[in-house]
Amino acid sequence: MAKALKPTNDAVEILHRRTYEGRPARMKNLEEARANEQIALKIQELRAAAALTQTQLAKLIGTTASVICRLEDADYEGHSLAMLRRIAAALNRRVEIRFVPIRRSA
Repeated sequence: MAKALKPTNDAVEILHRRTYEGRPARMKNLEEARANEQIALKIQELRAAAALTQTQLAKLIGTTASVICRLEDADYEGHSLAMLRRIAAALNRRVEIRFVPIRRSA
């Protein structure tokens, strides 16, 4: 028997239930979008903290400003580990990959 959902007035929770619950393909797309957004934001944050423009960072890693612009776009899906390592090295960082459990809604 399916477990009854706890009633809520939280609009985000209601939308999440209506849009994603019981739809694995949609959940997969959501997780991928979240990951892309996190990568884009982290690149942008690190670049800004280093007081670099997109052009300056691009020159440091041997690419163009348009590539950096794409990498900082949350909708971009072409992040490569090699490019992330180049950015990390230019910013005196290293890339760390973690595998974390997927949160399942009850």
